[in-house]
Amino acid sequence: MIGSEIAKRYSRAFLAIAGEDAKYEEYYNELKSFSLLFDQNESLKNFMDNPVFAQSEKIAVLDKILMKIVVSPVTANFLKLLIQKKRISVLPEIEDCYQQYMDTALNKVRVKVQSAYRLSDDLSEQIQARMEELTGKKVEMETEKDSLLLGGIVVKVGDTLYDGSIRAQLNSIRELLREEI
Repeated sequence: MIGSEIAKRYSRAFLAIAGEDAKYEEYYNELKSFSLLFDQNESLKNFMDNPVFAQSEKIAVLDKILMKIVVSPVTANFLKLLIQKKRISVLPEIEDCYQQYMDTALNKVRVKVQSAYRLSDDLSEQIQARMEELTGKKVEMETEKDSLLLGGIVVKVGDTLYDGSIRAQLNSIRELLREEI
């Protein structure tokens, strides 16, 4: 699992709170929306990381931001805790770890499918059903058109890559021919 020990610790704690409220995905979406905003805004990131500014000033800025993006009091308190403990810079890692822990808790796996052409809805459903059958988990699938593929598909499930592309098959044939020579 990717992430520092600090990120893992905070994400597990936030996941435990989400579990008590049975709002894993809701809290994740809130955390993700703020993390995305934080990651894209360099001046906000620099302000929050700068020790010159008081924690109260940082929390006041956070409160103004949270009024605009609307998050639950639980998520708001978690973000304030990160500021108070000077851990707000670890937020992107915390979000990643939280997602992985949440997926485990919800018995879910994320699958990324790349193909040379846009997949039809029927084919996407078939691939998703097959992946659910293979993994024994609920599959959240993301499809992507990759113009570098000649044909076939490449499926990534966690750290496992299933390469059914024509390029991979041609490379396999090439290797077999080299072995024969």
